[in-house]
Amino acid sequence: MSKEPRAGRDEILEAQVMWEPDSKKITLMDRFRAAVSAACGLELENYHDLYQWSVGSYADFWAEFWKFSGIVSSRMYDEVVDTSKGVADVPEWFRGSRLNYAENLLRHEDQDKAALYVAREGKEEIGKVTFEELRQKVALFAAAMRKMGVTAGDRVVGYLPNGEHAVEAMLAAASIGAIWSSTSPDFGVTGVLDRFSQIQPKLIFSVEAVVYNGKEHAHLDKLQQVVRGLPDLEKVVVIPYIASREKIDISKIPNSVFLDDFLAAGKGDQAPQLEFEQLPFSHPLFIAFSSGTTGAPKCMVHSAGGTLIQHLKEHLLHGDMTSSDTILYYTTVGWMMWNWLVSALATGAAVVLYDGSPLLPTPNVLWDLVDRVGITILGTGAKWLAVLEERNLRPVDTHSLQTLRTVLSTGSPLRAQSYEYVYRCVKGSVLLGSISGGTDILSCFMGQNPCLPVHKGEIQARNLAMAVEAWDEEGKAVWGESGELVCTKPLPCQPTHFWNDENGSKYRKAYFSRFPGVWAHGDYCRINPKTGGIVMLGRSDGTLNPNGVRFGSSEIYNIVEAFEEVADSLCVPQHSKDGEERVVLFLKMASGHSFRPELVKRIRDAIRVGLSARHVPSLVLETQGIPYTLNGKKVEVAVKQVIAGKAVDHRGAFSNPETLDLYRHLPELQGF
Repeated sequence: MSKEPRAGRDEILEAQVMWEPDSKKITLMDRFRAAVSAACGLELENYHDLYQWSVGSYADFWAEFWKFSGIVSSRMYDEVVDTSKGVADVPEWFRGSRLNYAENLLRHEDQDKAALYVAREGKEEIGKVTFEELRQKVALFAAAMRKMGVTAGDRVVGYLPNGEHAVEAMLAAASIGAIWSSTSPDFGVTGVLDRFSQIQPKLIFSVEAVVYNGKEHAHLDKLQQVVRGLPDLEKVVVIPYIASREKIDISKIPNSVFLDDFLAAGKGDQAPQLEFEQLPFSHPLFIAFSSGTTGAPKCMVHSAGGTLIQHLKEHLLHGDMTSSDTILYYTTVGWMMWNWLVSALATGAAVVLYDGSPLLPTPNVLWDLVDRVGITILGTGAKWLAVLEERNLRPVDTHSLQTLRTVLSTGSPLRAQSYEYVYRCVKGSVLLGSISGGTDILSCFMGQNPCLPVHKGEIQARNLAMAVEAWDEEGKAVWGESGELVCTKPLPCQPTHFWNDENGSKYRKAYFSRFPGVWAHGDYCRINPKTGGIVMLGRSDGTLNPNGVRFGSSEIYNIVEAFEEVADSLCVPQHSKDGEERVVLFLKMASGHSFRPELVKRIRDAIRVGLSARHVPSLVLETQGIPYTLNGKKVEVAVKQVIAGKAVDHRGAFSNPETLDLYRHLPELQGF
């Protein structure tokens, strides 16, 4: 570790404890640690010991976890992994095993237990689907897919809201060994075609309309244009979602059929039986897409076994999840958190699917669901918690929240003040877990942990078997200082390959060009050597480096967005022709507040005190809008391109592409 003290470092090392585990409660993590100690003749006394062993002996870790999780397979593996291969070799995992992802999610003995609760904006009633009903529906979908000729390896896609049909179609595809991919109805035609045209699906499921933010949004015109751009489609299944089928005209959409007619074609004389194709561990399950803000979205192929075992690890060990839990993660089917959420079925837990705005009909809609359904684990985006705080919402006063034991947050770094807000205004006894990973691994590198305290502003710990470090530019691990998030050892959840990347060059460039043989994730972070906690500092492509001081944009946001006058902010570097860099901070004002020199001075002072004089932006400007991806992430790199005079081609990746134009030809940025 470098001897040079860094600004703000001591304060970070002394992070305040917000929650501590109940020492009397034996968690699944404790049970696993005891099982490993017994099986391997070890004395693993705490999470730190278990983590170090899991990284050092990762093949043994995954073998022990396979046993502990009770994965259903028709054939046992011959070898966990070839440990002579590194992460950049993308080694094969659990060679020789045969299993099916859908079978593992639908295997539960208590078939009368709720598998899904389905809630929608503006609808009072909540649907409930038991495991038995889910099995029957999946059998119907799978029989219809087989009838039309869907086989292992074919692509089946959804352009769907977050409801039961998406889960049923995905599980049916997985039961056959077809590959599932999905986007949500808020994606525009270009955004969908940028993704699906690369993978040539055979079958698409969609709806005729959705409701969001109190408005009905027609969907058939978009669907028609999407279908026109996908020449390999053999069938388009339209699910009546808002209107009855009598009121829906699908005559202009080629090869289209209503869901009922599609399912009836597969039925035959008797109810179809559910069959699960037994496939290799590395057989493709999902194709997930990068956000595509700087080029065509990358098509990441995730394996059935890798996804299953990694999600089980996160749900069982890190989430302490059992069949008595009920989980809601606020997500769309176009975000990897949907895949992660649905995998919770493998633990026997009930999954709550919510479709609509998290702020309508009131900003309490998700808290209402916690009380109505008995949710134990609620997941959300960091932005939502910040919005609730801005609106002075206090669920602790208005809701029982008796069942709630965990609140999870991801999507962007969780600000330190949001920790205070949750413990003060939501519930003092919850485990607040900030979790971080990505579409690239369809899971988390670090996150919640039932065996460790929660420190304000920090993710609790690196997850088991995730050999994560922060590296400086020379490729040396730094502790207590900011660096590039890397992973030094293989993972079963890394993509097996990218679609249409025959020689693997796109894959290697994406993760292994920065540090040869080591996964560089594209995030900037700092690991606290005292607590083991992690602070995420933003994307590395948004890293700022004025006068040789490297820091992440999130360090600025944490300070700036605590000002009530500021609704949102964006921090980007601007480069001069001779390679100089300066930092430009854009502020979007909160309603009722105006952009004033006095506010700019207070913000500059706060950054100087909280970080250092070298962190203070050269320019602070007002903006009317900040670009976000469809999954709710700020897009610094596109603004960086715009202010450098470059074009941003893939505007379909943004939820508000028009905001990019606000940054073109700004007079204040000329002449640098």
